[in-house]
Amino acid sequence: MAGFFSRAGRGRTERSGTADGSALRPIGASDIARRVELLDSFEAAGLGWFWATDSEGRLIYLSPNAERELGWETGEAIGKSLGELFIAEQADDPDRPERPLTFLLRARNSISQLNVRLAIEGREVWWEIAGKPQFDAHDEFVGYRGSAKDITEARESQRDAERLAQFDPVTGLPNSQRANLRLTEMLKAYRNTKRSCALLIINLDRFKHVNETLGHAAGDELLKQAAARLERIAGGKAEIARRGGNAFQIVLPDTDDRGTLGDLAQRVIQLLSQPYSVEGSRAIIGTTVGVAVAPYDGLDADALVTAAELAVQAANGGGRGQYRFYSSDLADGAKLRRQIEQDLRDAIDKGQLVMHYQPVVCTKTRLVRSCEALMRWHHPDRGDIRPDVFIPIAEEIGVIKAMGEWALHEVCRHARAWPVDLRVAVNVSAVQFTQDDFPQIVSRALKQSGLPPERLELEITESVFLGDNGGTQRVFEDLKAIGVKLALDDFGTGYSSLSYLRTAPFDKIKIDQSFVRGATEPDNNNAAIMQAIVSLAAALDMETVAEGVESEDELDLVTERGATLVQGHIFSRAVPNEDLLQRLEKKQLKYEPRGPAKHRAARKTVFRRIGLIHEDSRYRVVMRNLSKTGAMIEGVMDVPPGTQVVLDLGNGQLAVATVRRSRGAVQGVEFETPLISDGADGLCTRHRVSPYQIEAAGRPLAALPQDPYALIAGDAVNDALKRKFVEVEVGGPKPGTAY
Repeated sequence: MAGFFSRAGRGRTERSGTADGSALRPIGASDIARRVELLDSFEAAGLGWFWATDSEGRLIYLSPNAERELGWETGEAIGKSLGELFIAEQADDPDRPERPLTFLLRARNSISQLNVRLAIEGREVWWEIAGKPQFDAHDEFVGYRGSAKDITEARESQRDAERLAQFDPVTGLPNSQRANLRLTEMLKAYRNTKRSCALLIINLDRFKHVNETLGHAAGDELLKQAAARLERIAGGKAEIARRGGNAFQIVLPDTDDRGTLGDLAQRVIQLLSQPYSVEGSRAIIGTTVGVAVAPYDGLDADALVTAAELAVQAANGGGRGQYRFYSSDLADGAKLRRQIEQDLRDAIDKGQLVMHYQPVVCTKTRLVRSCEALMRWHHPDRGDIRPDVFIPIAEEIGVIKAMGEWALHEVCRHARAWPVDLRVAVNVSAVQFTQDDFPQIVSRALKQSGLPPERLELEITESVFLGDNGGTQRVFEDLKAIGVKLALDDFGTGYSSLSYLRTAPFDKIKIDQSFVRGATEPDNNNAAIMQAIVSLAAALDMETVAEGVESEDELDLVTERGATLVQGHIFSRAVPNEDLLQRLEKKQLKYEPRGPAKHRAARKTVFRRIGLIHEDSRYRVVMRNLSKTGAMIEGVMDVPPGTQVVLDLGNGQLAVATVRRSRGAVQGVEFETPLISDGADGLCTRHRVSPYQIEAAGRPLAALPQDPYALIAGDAVNDALKRKFVEVEVGGPKPGTAY
């Protein structure tokens, strides 16, 4: 080493003396000796190493300690090219420097804090090197002189820190920062290759209650279990991340079939809503899912996430435990929801809430046995607002307690005035049930109205057992001491467990209408499930109510399966108290079934303007009702049966249909491919017109607007575009009769 540095420094001078450095003195042998001694000490302490090359880039010196560190023999590195010591940087390496080592050496540039990986098999070793080109007295390049230090440990620590910054410490899943970065990169690449990508955002409902009742440690354990369940469901190419708080996300590449996405969302809801065992307690949560698909609902990550979040909000507004696909009108829905929140706070004081009553009828005698009280809200500007819309909002903004207490007093007052001693059932929110003074609220309502306790029935859902730490059982005991009846509502809809039926003092189990729907169809297991519930209730000495019965074949089935009571449109809708009172005063206690003979796919009454495309023409028509298999439309005269058309349902949804019935301006059409559920009470098509296909037809790439057809209608090449609009999605024009 002394020889190397003495050669490198031979004949050098050093400035000293005056401030401007005008006085020069030669470097003496003693100075060189001291410097060599210092450098030797530096190397021996392991603080760094030194290296030097000749003009050809071959090593002429490498610190002995560096050689030993690398497992080389002394002098083994001498004569090797500096580039041979290191692995060449890969073009796609995120750590690749802007100007790699080979470029710097060729250009004879200075090297400063350059990270390089040594070419050693079996382990990863990184150095940080620095060096300067050296020139002789004739300005001829003689090689590099430089230093190096091992940064392997520091680099690994930095990587660990970066890894921690991109992964959720609780679940081990990628966090929102990494998820957004990955989604951005994916969408950018997919846009170039014309691929689709679906995003599901998943909210764990009532997760906050778990933290509050069982503690944050239990909440973290629940998150870990939820993450593990998601990984089992999605698997494959799906990318799962935790967005933070109570939210997760799933990214599915090359997926735009909303039938497939709806099935996945439903499986997510069912599995994540099953009970959790955390910290020795049993916790139950709900799940809500919003679905958006690129490029249909957004081209970049921000737009797609916003779309999925709006879909989640819409699903929450529909009553939770649902999924919802994004559509362009959801932004208006979010605005409406905010207005509903404001108006709902004043609804009680302004007298906008009323109670309606639906009879519960004995399957054998057809006599009314009780009535269920159902809250209705008539908004002065927006008309009737559905309970599945305003009840979840009331729970979220904290007015459900006041609404529930008002309902108890109102129902007890009404029932006390009935001329017949019927029981009356009141739905109790889980939020309301967990109030410490809920039994006292019930007692006051009974006392002030004079209604006997045995005539009041409280309908409670299984969500009251969420995070139960013993308080639920105490409330049950207090309520039974008062003398009221208890019914378990919506049994079997995802939170069911037999464990609490051992101790909870229920008098009645209500079979959810989802088990009644379709139970008469071939190869449907709902009838067997109903039979099991009825048998369970009988063993526990409880009555059973089959909800949502609408057709005669459904009534026959639930009667045959042994249900004690029936509730549904087959006997009566919910009616105002005045109408019920008139019937009771006339002693009209028997209800005759009035409904269709057989269950059919539910037809939803609508009034919606849509497009009807036939050959090269598009007509504006009104859709009057809609089911999975068909629709009734009005607006075009005398269309012959058998004519094939395409219904443009908006948002790029095209449904190929055949006219089956025609009378004047009204036609009944049958869809070639059945519609699917949108996760709530609506229907949608599996596929939509792709923005890539519209782009190929001559328009700029953009997310789907509400009416893509109108977007292209004014274009100079509109005929070609309109033809493309239909052909690309439904496989070409269908032959039909001109009209």
